[in-house]
Amino acid sequence: MTKAGSADLPLHYGRVPTWLAQRMARLGRAVAETVVMDYGTSGFLRRLSDPFWFQSLGCVMGMDWHSSGITTSVLGALKRAINPLSGELGLHVCGGRGKFSLQTPAELRALSDATGLDGDTLIRSSRLAAKVDNTAVQDGFNLYLHNFIVSREGEWVVVQQGMNTAVRTARRYHWHSASLRSFVEEPHTAIYGPNRGDILNLTHGAAGPTREGVLSVARAGEALAVAAAPHLIMPAHHDVRSADINIKRLGAILALAHERQPMDFESLLLMEGVGPRTLQALTLVSEVIHGTPSRFSDPARFSFAHGGKDGHPFPVPLNVYDETLRQLEGAVTRAKLGREDSARAIKALSTISATLEKGWVEADRVQEWIEHERATSYQYGGMTVMGPAKPPAGATEARPARVSRQLDLF
Repeated sequence: MTKAGSADLPLHYGRVPTWLAQRMARLGRAVAETVVMDYGTSGFLRRLSDPFWFQSLGCVMGMDWHSSGITTSVLGALKRAINPLSGELGLHVCGGRGKFSLQTPAELRALSDATGLDGDTLIRSSRLAAKVDNTAVQDGFNLYLHNFIVSREGEWVVVQQGMNTAVRTARRYHWHSASLRSFVEEPHTAIYGPNRGDILNLTHGAAGPTREGVLSVARAGEALAVAAAPHLIMPAHHDVRSADINIKRLGAILALAHERQPMDFESLLLMEGVGPRTLQALTLVSEVIHGTPSRFSDPARFSFAHGGKDGHPFPVPLNVYDETLRQLEGAVTRAKLGREDSARAIKALSTISATLEKGWVEADRVQEWIEHERATSYQYGGMTVMGPAKPPAGATEARPARVSRQLDLF
């Protein structure tokens, strides 16, 4: 198995506003195109199978940083973004939430007819993944979302989620065909959800005799305990706190964007007109695209790119978001034409940030950073589900700050 883990996902309800959903789809498309160009379809599927990376992607997209809604919204955005380009990208997203999950077999059948993939095998894999997580792993979470993402080579990832309304939490499950040896013996890349003690897990490696014995004898009270595994706990509190973030990593990123001239400053000049606030967002997006798996242990950090629709850690700065999209989409377009200078410059941000982080000592200023973002949010078109951000008390209404300004704060 490539990775195993679990985490708390508070169960949240609600809808993603149109102004955010459209931007999430655009950012998802740009991230997918960049990852596929640099690391191939397998690289993108491997990232999707990592629950820590998946949560980080949702945070950088401006969703509520800790909630179950990240799963639905991210997968919905990716489906809208990727499927129109499936012929070019070599990826296709099937399924969804509720009634859309039931359409997965028909979507896979249509895809196999169009591409020559083995539809029977893909449909069987989809059904078995859902059956295992709903039945073989009796953890109290009933599936309500199922997405099947497949490449032109037939490699696939399943991301599905169940809810437990009694404890108001959700559990997300990740499957990856590249690491799958058996559907009935430890098939998951990761189980992402709350650790609630002993559960009946008939897919565990040590459960072979139990799987055989259960056919003849019901042995009540002898449920297998799942071996302890690394897990990421997504807390119930809505606000982002110091404990949720690797302060050293975030401090290095903010210093890169606002205070220090990076070592590769010349390459950053290729990103014409990028200001410090956009550079902050681009650095976090760059890390989502190019960072190594160990960099995603604190997904909340990525909410400092574009905030969150609920106002935590701060309102979504639409002007910054749009400039981030302009830079990423422009880099993708130029790379397709053989001009990779902008893409290399964006990639360099994650490397520069990681280098700057070495030896970096950062005091706990998380709350200070959040308050600054909130106080200036109205200048960048800050928006939440409750409406536009307002100037802080005592501040005079000002025109929105220009996001595309020169790098004059280093």
